[in-house]
Amino acid sequence: MVNMMSDTVTKPSAAMLEAMMAAEVGDDVLGTDPTVISLEQRVAQMFAKEAAVFCPSGTMTNQIAIKCHTEALDEMICDIDSHVYRYETAGFAYNSGISVALIHGKYGKITAQQIEAKIQADQDWLPHSSLVVLENTCNKGGGGYYTISDIEPIKKLCQAQDLALHLDGARLFNALEETKETTQDIGPLFDSISICMSKGLGAPVGSLLLGTHKFIKKARRFRKVLGGGMRQAGYLAAACHYALDHNIQRLSVDHQRAKMMAEALAKLSFINSINPVYTNIIIFHLNKDITASRFIDVLKEKGILASPFGPHAVRFVTHLDITEEQFNHVLKVLNGSFPF
Repeated sequence: MVNMMSDTVTKPSAAMLEAMMAAEVGDDVLGTDPTVISLEQRVAQMFAKEAAVFCPSGTMTNQIAIKCHTEALDEMICDIDSHVYRYETAGFAYNSGISVALIHGKYGKITAQQIEAKIQADQDWLPHSSLVVLENTCNKGGGGYYTISDIEPIKKLCQAQDLALHLDGARLFNALEETKETTQDIGPLFDSISICMSKGLGAPVGSLLLGTHKFIKKARRFRKVLGGGMRQAGYLAAACHYALDHNIQRLSVDHQRAKMMAEALAKLSFINSINPVYTNIIIFHLNKDITASRFIDVLKEKGILASPFGPHAVRFVTHLDITEEQFNHVLKVLNGSFPF
């Protein structure tokens, strides 16, 4: 079975498992796990940040960042398709007591002009605009990404308006593989950055939140209250080390495969449209007489798993666990016949 439901379905390779089992561990809540410490220092330095904290998930790192940057009755500004709004159970409201100003961007990307239009006036009856969140790449936007030239005017606006700028870097390494920009280039543009290790990079668990020493000290308190303090987390951190060492450059393979799958889909008569394929995510729309669930059932019968992305929309995600044989099987299926 070829599982293209998400790039979160990857499992550790034999070499990654070996690295995990060989990890030197301690108690991360007590700050004594050497493998976690080295991972936090490594990733912070990669992005020119002072410090980092290791957490179980990207949702947690995003929610901690929002909590650190805001106070109750504040408002964050983000795209309507951003993960922090769509897929984190309204955590911004539950955890931080803030509201959200939504922007209808283009494939998940928003501009400085759009953000400026959402900044609230300083009135008693309005929430206080305090935070902007960008997602790179944007999941629901089909893997669309920001370049540094996209981000710089947003950073300039945030500095001028005293707004914090957080990056949900869920698939940031996918974006950097396309733009050929560096972690050192993009890191200083943000006040905080969330880096997920369990998607395209293939680690089983883990995200890191980056920022200043003061910010991360505060973040550790919120990690604890959210239940994110782990003990011998070095086994998981070792997997992240391995992913950074071996799985970044190969992301281009996922991107190329995604484009080839999109080309095959474009030839099918029952495909209404395909979103631009920027990285490793393919979102396509079926004709109105075919539901996503029906198409997914047919794919499953042919040995392929995919995710519904709307009543008539489907998402494929390429990743490192798809072998060459499996990739060729998908192309063969897409180039074959369907009962529609």
